[in-house]
Amino acid sequence: MAVPTFVDQVTLHIAAGRGGHGVASVHREKFKPLGGPDGGNGGPGGSVILRVEQDVTTLLAYHHSPKRRAESGGHGAGGHRNGSHGQDLILPVPEGTVVSDVRGNLIADLVGVGTELVIASGGRGGLGNAALASSKRKAPGFALLGEPGDEIEVVLELKVVADIGLVGFPSAGKSSLIAAISRARPKIADYPFTTLVPNLGVVSAGDTTFTVADVPGLIEGASEGRGLGHDFLRHIERCAALVHVIDTASVEPGRNPVEDLDIIENELSRYGGLEDRPRLVALNKVDVPDGRDIASFVTDELRERGLTVLEVSAASGEGLRELTFAMAEIVARARAERPVAEAQRIVIRPPSVDGKGEFTIARTDEGWRVRGEKPERWVRQTDFGNDEAVGFLADRFNRIGIEAKLVELGAQEGDAVLIGHPDNSVVFDFKPGIDAGVEMLGRRGEDQRFDEKRPAHRRRREIDEMMGEREENETRADVARKLVTGPTSYEIGTEADPDWLASDPDSDA
Repeated sequence: MAVPTFVDQVTLHIAAGRGGHGVASVHREKFKPLGGPDGGNGGPGGSVILRVEQDVTTLLAYHHSPKRRAESGGHGAGGHRNGSHGQDLILPVPEGTVVSDVRGNLIADLVGVGTELVIASGGRGGLGNAALASSKRKAPGFALLGEPGDEIEVVLELKVVADIGLVGFPSAGKSSLIAAISRARPKIADYPFTTLVPNLGVVSAGDTTFTVADVPGLIEGASEGRGLGHDFLRHIERCAALVHVIDTASVEPGRNPVEDLDIIENELSRYGGLEDRPRLVALNKVDVPDGRDIASFVTDELRERGLTVLEVSAASGEGLRELTFAMAEIVARARAERPVAEAQRIVIRPPSVDGKGEFTIARTDEGWRVRGEKPERWVRQTDFGNDEAVGFLADRFNRIGIEAKLVELGAQEGDAVLIGHPDNSVVFDFKPGIDAGVEMLGRRGEDQRFDEKRPAHRRRREIDEMMGEREENETRADVARKLVTGPTSYEIGTEADPDWLASDPDSDA
């Protein structure tokens, strides 16, 4: 199997690093067994960054390894120790790389050495219980989980950044021309499609230095995918000018320079986007007697079209100096009119799923679906094996008004509430009124609000209701005793009263 040496389009699967988990920890030392929460935060995951590098000229490295992943963040630890930051993954790309999604939507056009694109952001690290402590929740028995990093599949397409683009039929002499005016040494032979990849050459003319690229395999029907030209037409989109290299000594029957020019122009027109580029015409191979005669016949006709025509020979060097200075003049003029591409940093921020508000709620066949950046992020951060963490999530939902909105829309207790994208939702049973906002007494990691059996809470409520009907001398303990034994069969304040003591000031003894 042949190994490619030039790759100008790849599909890349990118995954940023996951954020580290926060930790729930309690400070302990001698004579101080419960010194307060000291759990550290998880570190953020590493991001994936595309960076334009001057020395990179192909996407070959990603052809062999199309899956790339950044480093995840470290988990937190006790003693207020935060997790380490995941290292960013830098992917070098050539200048002129166009980044788009798999549907063909443009994401970024990377021009300018040093330009960076944060294509996938690392996940946030989870907060430890020290960061979650507050005046109402002084010793949280839970921590938040780290968020997963972004995952995206993108298409990298290289459009060579060259000042001059050479176009023409196969074997017109484009590669020979580049070899004659620069130090590039492309493969040259006398058969069609010798050039299989774009060739680049650096040319100096006076004080101007510029790059020249050729488009291999451009023939009639190239814009529709015939030959090789369709694959490489993208490489002349950034050129300041186009040079038609026309073979004046072709031995193929039915070929003449004017028709060759018209065919190539028709393909460029059908490809689109190149109408505003200045044109030069290089009538090549005038060192051949028949070539010089044919060039003299068509020069006037081409100049009547407003084209600059030069007779050249890549083999003998005739006319090459005039051609390079004509190229340099166009390049200098284009550079003066074009702003300088400066290095910049681009960060991809996906559009909010909830529009302008914090969340949206819609009724579906499955239940009430809640979408929003905050609710979905909070769900990802929650450890559902910890009741206290689930209670904290319920408080967060209530704080931004999700419960009130569900009630307003007509949600009933027991209805299914789905948080997140339909492909990956978390389902809750709607139970309004679960809100405390204070630290709950009980074992760590538990939240009594989610315990259906709460006899102490029910008993206190019953006592409070009966306190309004108590007799004058009855205490709260007497009311509580009535709930168990029924009405008292003794007189309060006598020896039969279980709460009576002989030393009481009101005692008759």
